[in-house]
Amino acid sequence: MTLTWRDVDGLARELAERFPGEDPLGIDLRRLHDMILGLPSFKDEPDAATDEQLETILAAWYEESSP
Repeated sequence: MTLTWRDVDGLARELAERFPGEDPLGIDLRRLHDMILGLPSFKDEPDAATDEQLETILAAWYEESSP
C-alpha cells in the first residue's frame, strides 16, 4: 500500500506500528515530517506537506496510540 500526505489514518497506523514507544505529543512537526519520509510505504513529494496536515497526522497518531 502506498501512502501520501492525504492518507492521515494510514500514516497514523503506520507510525503507531513503527514507533510504538513514542509519545506523539512529544514530537515536533519537523521530526514527524522526517519520520513519515522514512516510512517504506510513503510515496509523495517530501515538501508537499503543510503544518496543518502534519498536525492532523499527529493528532490521528495520538488517537491511534491511545488505549
